Amino acid sequence: MLIERAYAHPVSAPPDAWPWSVPCVRELLDEGLRFTAPVTFVVGENGSGKSTLVEAFAESFGLDPHGGSHDWRYASPRPRSPLGEHLRLDPTARGRRMMSSWSARKGFFLRAETALDALDREGVGPDSLSHGEGFLSAFRERSVRPGLYVMDEPEAALSFTSCLELIGHLDRLVANGGQVICATHSPLLTALPGADIIEVGDHGTRRVARADLALVDHWRRYLADPRSYLRHVLG
Repeated sequence: MLIERAYAHPVSAPPDAWPWSVPCVRELLDEGLRFTAPVTFVVGENGSGKSTLVEAFAESFGLDPHGGSHDWRYASPRPRSPLGEHLRLDPTARGRRMMSSWSARKGFFLRAETALDALDREGVGPDSLSHGEGFLSAFRERSVRPGLYVMDEPEAALSFTSCLELIGHLDRLVANGGQVICATHSPLLTALPGADIIEVGDHGTRRVARADLALVDHWRRYLADPRSYLRHVLG
């Protein structure tokens, strides 16, 4: 592993100001968040703070908040997020060596809204491959390089089979010394053996076994009986 803890410095903003009003963000001020496995999945409902967290993790490591590789910067810089400005990372011994110089850092930030652009810069033209194929191709090339890989809902462009392929890439990546922090809604990805799963919500953060995840329970019940859910949304 490269990073073992994230925490935020105290801020002068009122506690009801965004993003400090988000429970999982507030916990970074009070307690910090420890990483206990090479792969960490952050799950929760829309608006729970998943993307806010992972973007700040990426920024603190030196990755462009637009998305992409550590050694690439957009010509028009995007301001750091309020959380990213105050977030600090505690590295492991190996992480300290990687973070000791700018050139030594290796990593990638995948965010859904800029993924096509980032992949195009990586030499995988979206005209020749689908979004999902392009992402997997680019990731396959990078899965041998140790570094910090931060992802915001990578399953958005992937089919069931492609999600399974991504799990295989993640497994090879950590075997080669990489670390992954991934926000996701996918019950497939969270099945990766040995991964740490952090559920965020009104409670803040808590570690949860995959079998106890609300998203897994909802998918299981929906697939067994779609009408039990659809009757609430269809006229």
